[in-house]
Amino acid sequence: MTETYETRENDSFSDGMLYGNYSRDYFGSYTLNNSKNVPTIPFIIDSIPVFLDPIIIHILEDQPCNSTDLNAVDCNKATQHTYNISDKSVDFLKGLLVTRIMPSFYIIIILISLPLNALAFVAFTCRIREKKPAVIYMSHLACVDLLFTLLLPLKIHYQLNASDWVFGEAACRVLSAAYYCYMYCSILLMMCMSVDRLLAVVYPVASLTWRSARKATCVCVLVWLLALAGTVQLLSITQTFKIKDVGITCHDVLYHTQVYAYLFSILSCLYFLLPLIVTIVSYSTIIYVLTTKNDHLTTSYSDKRRRAVIMAIAVLVEFLLCFAPTNGILLYHCVRLATGGSSEEGKYYLIAVCLGSASVFLDPLLYYYGSSQCRQKISSLICWRKTKSSTTTSNTNSQTKSSNLSCEYTQAHIQV
Repeated sequence: MTETYETRENDSFSDGMLYGNYSRDYFGSYTLNNSKNVPTIPFIIDSIPVFLDPIIIHILEDQPCNSTDLNAVDCNKATQHTYNISDKSVDFLKGLLVTRIMPSFYIIIILISLPLNALAFVAFTCRIREKKPAVIYMSHLACVDLLFTLLLPLKIHYQLNASDWVFGEAACRVLSAAYYCYMYCSILLMMCMSVDRLLAVVYPVASLTWRSARKATCVCVLVWLLALAGTVQLLSITQTFKIKDVGITCHDVLYHTQVYAYLFSILSCLYFLLPLIVTIVSYSTIIYVLTTKNDHLTTSYSDKRRRAVIMAIAVLVEFLLCFAPTNGILLYHCVRLATGGSSEEGKYYLIAVCLGSASVFLDPLLYYYGSSQCRQKISSLICWRKTKSSTTTSNTNSQTKSSNLSCEYTQAHIQV
């Protein structure tokens, strides 16, 4: 007979209270080695272990709200059970860093990213008529950044509310899946742009047949499909849990299964490590080619080459700073989990996620506004609006002056 462990509200565990053959698991949780099919609720930050038997999970999902077992079901929180985590974890989730500094950083991201990406998206889709591959890639990247920026207010409200999620399970699943979809879609698009620039620099003539607008559009559609296919599984994973002294957490506490470990291991390898290698090789080759050419060039062309090298280095640095910490920590946790080790790097993962979100305003600064063509188009867009406004004002003033002159002429004629 399989042993079961039922968790009740206000129950807590400590290392000295554990019996049997246990091993430390994902983010500091514990698993019972001599039991079968007993999943655990792992808490991402140095958690105190909580065990859930599959039968208890079934009861929690199906038990009606008029149940007398109030410890098993909280009807006000959509039948979510209350779980305990360590005081250290509670202090972190409700501390100054999570509830004030991180949301403030997200607010700054919105204030910078929203106008920059909106202007860039309008310029790419409406003002630039010649749709080169680079323009197509950048328009899709601007769209990804813009959509993610529009979802950040939910994250800000959650953290300002002391890590207590109030928008329901469905919204939490969408927000969590949207973050990973944005991250991996951005990574894949940046990889495609690096390959496109490599072909343009190393094979400027031979690559003309490969670098067509139609093929670039097909590649972007494939990128969207890959990102959606890789993250749609998150929509089926429970993301909210009721934690004592915290509230309803969203994606900070996860019900852990082997599928979760396998999913993020595959995502980190296919959607980050592989694009990382391709991007590093592409930009390294571009930098090498641009710095080793000794052709007799004009000063202006040499300046353009130097700016291109600086741009390649800046994009590579952004790629590493924004995406390497998040995926590196995530992959590390999955490996430690698969090998039965312990890992307590949850708080660093949350910090990495916050800092990595800065790519939504670094992308327009490096990709769009670092391009002279894009700067010209956006400047013309702004000037066009100013010109249109000034033209309208000028016409209004002219009509007013004409009307005044007409009135004066009429009055003079009457007096005569």
